[in-house]
Amino acid sequence: MAGTKQPSRKQPSRKQPSRKQPSRKQPSRKQPSKKQMRDDVPSTVARSDAHAQATWKETHDSAVEQHGHGERASRTAFAALKHSYEKVGDHWERKERNGPSDPQAARTGAAARDGDLSDTAGGVDANASKAHLYELAKRLDVPGRSKMDKAELVDALDKASRRETAKARAESR
Repeated sequence: MAGTKQPSRKQPSRKQPSRKQPSRKQPSRKQPSKKQMRDDVPSTVARSDAHAQATWKETHDSAVEQHGHGERASRTAFAALKHSYEKVGDHWERKERNGPSDPQAARTGAAARDGDLSDTAGGVDANASKAHLYELAKRLDVPGRSKMDKAELVDALDKASRRETAKARAESR
């Protein structure tokens, strides 16, 4: 076979196989993915309209990115939700006017963080008119509502909402 060139064979490299360098990233704290975060919507929010759900999810996701997953992120999401929604029974409904729902929600900064959690109305819009609170109490069939003052209506609505939420959760199991 004179005149034909033999294909040249490459000599195998004598280099050591390359090893991956260890990642320089800090170890993660096993935070849930955004998809998992979005699926973890409280049941009262899940029974509410799409806007309420979107408000809670977006605020919660943002708070998780800033503060990590946990109670602080949930509190932040509920605070945002309470600005435009009030808890009625086992779900959230749009308020007539946006704004803080109770004295605790009106506080900001250190005063809000240091506040006593018993100051909250549990999602009931304590700043709403007595007539509005009375109508909600009527819808939730709160006994003795006609003789209650505004503060008593707020407490009774909070109690009725907790009861309705517990009932809805028990039925969904």
